[in-house]
Amino acid sequence: MTISAIVWDFGGVLTTSPFDTFNRFEADNGIPVNFIRGVNAVNPTTNAWAQFESSEISLDEFDTAFCQESAAAGHAIAGKAVIELLAGDVRPRMVEVLKRCKALYKVACITNNVKAGQGPTMADTRERAAAVHEVMALFEHVIESSAEGIRKPDPRIYELACRRLGVSPAETVYLDDLGINLKPARELGMRTIKVVSEEQAIIDLGAVLGIEF
Repeated sequence: MTISAIVWDFGGVLTTSPFDTFNRFEADNGIPVNFIRGVNAVNPTTNAWAQFESSEISLDEFDTAFCQESAAAGHAIAGKAVIELLAGDVRPRMVEVLKRCKALYKVACITNNVKAGQGPTMADTRERAAAVHEVMALFEHVIESSAEGIRKPDPRIYELACRRLGVSPAETVYLDDLGINLKPARELGMRTIKVVSEEQAIIDLGAVLGIEF
């Protein structure tokens, strides 16, 4: 089926990955690499992170709950300290690709986010907030987990994006940096691209669309 829409994750796709920031924090504090990701992988649909992204708990409640979960895993980290690590820098080349795609296809963003920071991408400064606002304005729809009360990898959030765009999953390409988020999209019929690096993602998207970026 002909591609009609491209749906993008935000963090780690259109911005640098927060996982890199997590790793720097871990290195600076004598914590094993990927420890924070490991905490978030335990009970991934019901843990503190999942509840906060779905707006089931407040920032203060998340702060306490994440600290308890990380302490149980061996290193107590305040939840608010992790939130401060979420903001990434916009990837200009990827944004240019998005602009080219917008001229030819419907475009939307699905982002798992929390009610913290400045705006849907959790920017930590006004400058970053302004930069990401410009990118967000390119999308026809932005589906935020904290606003909808559902989060990736729940299939309903992908179905919601397709409904708002007026397309079927089979007409859609979806980009995300996490395999766990790509699996349900693929099962719905979307063509999926795992973003390992900016260059790789642009090449793979071009191959799917038959466009040279």
